Amino acid sequence: MATVNYFAADWTAARDWYTQVTGVEPYFLRDGYAEWRLGDHQAELGLIDARFRPSDVATGPVGAVLYWHVDDVHGTLARLLSLGATQHEPAQDRGHGFVTATVVDPFGNLLGIMYNPHYVETAASA
Repeated sequence: MATVNYFAADWTAARDWYTQVTGVEPYFLRDGYAEWRLGDHQAELGLIDARFRPSDVATGPVGAVLYWHVDDVHGTLARLLSLGATQHEPAQDRGHGFVTATVVDPFGNLLGIMYNPHYVETAASA
């Protein structure tokens, strides 16, 4: 994964929300588009004003779930909910140390969080 993009009808509110969630300002910003570099590998999170959404793209929480690694799924889930996200799937122990949860952000996008021991191992060896 290099970049994931989310759409938002209220782009300004979404930009502010993701800035609060990530704790960093976007490194790239122009009218209707913001991008943050996040995590150990500086993966990119792009936020696009919904006016640029292709007409045939579905809206709402559909499709693949991209999981962002977090050190504390339960704590991060509680924080996302306190910031206005709604729970899609509660925290679930998937076995072997893997824990996942998903929320729908206030703008209708599906956001996954995961503790992934393989990711931790790979990041530590890099």
